Amino acid sequence: MQIDAILFDKDGTLFDFATTWETFACALMMKLAEGDHTRAAQLGEVIGFDLHARRYHPDSIVIAGTPAEIVEVLAPSIPGMTKPELIDMLNHEASKAPQAEAVPLIPFLDHLRGQGIKLGVATNDAEAPARVHLGGAGVQDRFDFIAGSDSGHGAKPEPGQLLAFATYVDVAPEHVAMVGDSTHDLIAGRAAGMRTVGVLTGPAPVQELAPHADVVLNNIGEIPAWLGL
Repeated sequence: MQIDAILFDKDGTLFDFATTWETFACALMMKLAEGDHTRAAQLGEVIGFDLHARRYHPDSIVIAGTPAEIVEVLAPSIPGMTKPELIDMLNHEASKAPQAEAVPLIPFLDHLRGQGIKLGVATNDAEAPARVHLGGAGVQDRFDFIAGSDSGHGAKPEPGQLLAFATYVDVAPEHVAMVGDSTHDLIAGRAAGMRTVGVLTGPAPVQELAPHADVVLNNIGEIPAWLGL
């Protein structure tokens, strides 16, 4: 198996999903509800989030959806704001959400780069908050390619972001590994003709990821051993 490039999902893959996005949902719902806890809980249910338990439902649009998709679901409940205004608020709150690295990212990424592997990020988050998150962890410059759902390549589970990465780093898709915590990531990887690696640092259990993955790992820190590096 020859892997010359690795493309990572961001949330639930490079960063622990719950730490970031549960805090984000609480802050966003309270802001939209102007501090009314009952109203905030109602809005949370619209996007599949239990405000009181601070937990997403398994089918929540936030888990793998784009900001535009989240706003489509949320907008009918917020008649006083336009969709562009909601997207701006969502992206602003997302950029402030705390990040918990799945593993210490700087040594992990530097090890892969030291082996000559090209690295990229493809997220259904918007590109701007994604760059804020990666920059906050001090790793933005470790990636050759960063794309969000608004970067012009489409969004997962479509393979556009993945094929754009392969073209950008000049590596054939069959020599690229797509790493992610959701079926959207893995379905996109299969559609692009890449190897697919599932990780268990997001909401999806192993039995959900396994049918779409060449391998399911506990976290990205196990990738070097999988590659024999």
